[in-house]
Amino acid sequence: MTRYLVSFDDGSMDHIRDEDLPEVNKATHAVMREAVDAGVFVTGGGADRRKASIVATDGTVTDGPDPETKTVIGGFVVIDVPSPEEALTWAAKFASACRCAQEVREIMPDPELDAILAVPAGGSSTAR
Repeated sequence: MTRYLVSFDDGSMDHIRDEDLPEVNKATHAVMREAVDAGVFVTGGGADRRKASIVATDGTVTDGPDPETKTVIGGFVVIDVPSPEEALTWAAKFASACRCAQEVREIMPDPELDAILAVPAGGSSTAR
């Protein structure tokens, strides 16, 4: 199967009234539960733009987000599904629940990472 990042931009839900947020949260969590029950949910959550940090290649840390960034991720879910069409189907469910458009990107396969994940630190290969 292939993993997909389904995300929306920070501010995409600004049109939702405060009194409607509990209903949106309930609907979103229902879709997450459906994804968990279907065995396709990997991880997900919201991202707080105000608490971003930028770590440079030399290790220098500055408050973020990067000022040149036009948009940042406001929330995301990673799903593991067999086809792009199924990823789009799940994205449509999240879009409806969150009341905002979702971006879908395939997470590129990385056989070396798969091999790393298959071997616990200091151990031998195990099946996952």
